[in-house]
Amino acid sequence: MSKHRVEIDQVFQALGDPTRRAMVDRLCRGPVSVSQLAEPLGITVTAVGQHLEILETCGFVTTEKVGRVRTCRMATAGLDALERWVRAHRTEWERRVDRLVDLVEDKE
Repeated sequence: MSKHRVEIDQVFQALGDPTRRAMVDRLCRGPVSVSQLAEPLGITVTAVGQHLEILETCGFVTTEKVGRVRTCRMATAGLDALERWVRAHRTEWERRVDRLVDLVEDKE
């Protein structure tokens, strides 16, 4: 998988975990170190690293290590993939609802 191509199944799997959703919520407020990210979650830095790996693969997070500190930031590829999926499905369901409305109006 290329760095810019995100698989929607991975996106849903990543967001299906409450810890990863909490991490994404926190990172929406700005960059933090891995240890800062771990502290309110009550999990180890190692566990955070495992979650970050999944979030990075899905394009939700980027990390950068400077010296001994790894800083995490939000990325947009995962959200972009999710938005495209929702938009495509919303469009299809809106078409179906429109056809249903037309059928009901024709019968009246």
